[in-house]
Amino acid sequence: MKVTLIAHTPNPEQVVAAAAKLCYSDAELQTLLDGLDQQKSRDFVRKLASLGHESPTEHVSFTFGIEGVSRALLAQITRHRIASFSVQSQRYVRLNEFEFVTPEMVEQDQQSQEAFSEAMEQAGEQYRRIAAVLKDGHIRRLMKEGLDEKTATRQAEKMAIEDARFVLPNACTTKMMVTMNARSLNNFFRHRCCQRAQWEIRNLADEMLRLVYPIAPSLFENSGPGCVKGPCPEGAMSCGKVSQMREKYAALKKEAHSWEN
Repeated sequence: MKVTLIAHTPNPEQVVAAAAKLCYSDAELQTLLDGLDQQKSRDFVRKLASLGHESPTEHVSFTFGIEGVSRALLAQITRHRIASFSVQSQRYVRLNEFEFVTPEMVEQDQQSQEAFSEAMEQAGEQYRRIAAVLKDGHIRRLMKEGLDEKTATRQAEKMAIEDARFVLPNACTTKMMVTMNARSLNNFFRHRCCQRAQWEIRNLADEMLRLVYPIAPSLFENSGPGCVKGPCPEGAMSCGKVSQMREKYAALKKEAHSWEN
């Protein structure tokens, strides 16, 4: 897994503070911005958080590049609907030798590892076989319809791999760009940093939090699973590790801040 913070709203804490102050002030926007240095902005954002006033945080966004994650993770992250996604297409990108994510528990068990590797190899073989058969058939049909061989071959390639991809496994890796505003990002952290989230997307959420925290600590100082700033929201399904989770995310933020500085 590789996670990169590609871009973000400049001066995010100042933007959020100004947006909130604007709601209750008759001053011009530039006047509000000029009166907000870094410390004043952070103090005001913390005050907003204490009041549960989250809507101003929607004015700042963060864009991530994410590589080497599974299609299983893709299915989970796209459930966070207030976000923008651009994902490598299996319709247009041929994956003859696809890379895949192996769960840690599979790696630790020899029999599981052998079966898993065999399944990945077989999926690759069947993908290549189906794509080749379909492509040949499409070329013949398209040429009978009047296309020249070069054009028929180009169109047949896309038509073949978009159907052959149905045999590719959830383990198959993908890459994407994801943009979320700070409010959606904090919602993502609450759900996906939780111990009950699947390990892969939990690791992704941790990496994303490490990247954004140093940029806007007041926006993300309470980020992490729901138990970081209150009781566990999972009720009877709680992992029972509230104190450990609080220690983990306090250490993560401290490390991220030190790394940035």
